[in-house]
Amino acid sequence: MVLAGYFIKIILKRSIGSSEDKNDMRQGIEGVGALIGMLERILIFSLVLVDQYAAISIVFAAKSIARFKELDNRSIAEYYLLGTFLSLTTAVIIGIIFRIIFGNIIPLVG
Repeated sequence: MVLAGYFIKIILKRSIGSSEDKNDMRQGIEGVGALIGMLERILIFSLVLVDQYAAISIVFAAKSIARFKELDNRSIAEYYLLGTFLSLTTAVIIGIIFRIIFGNIIPLVG
């Protein structure tokens, strides 16, 4: 999962290039975004393992609410969506591969 973060970071760096909005996108506490991304992927991976794909939408909704005002800026919105979709997709694919290799090792309730 940590390697997925590096992959996403490389993709995002390429996508923003030399944008003037680059500094606006990086405001906040240094390193928190990376930690949020790692936790997000762990959560999504866990949801895939317990076959709760619908719950993944809650993660996306929570992130969108937190960034709602910033999404008026098109560059930030595109950066946010690209990063979020790369993160979600990576975690889901890794979770599905894990389930294919190891099967349903976590008993499902219900």
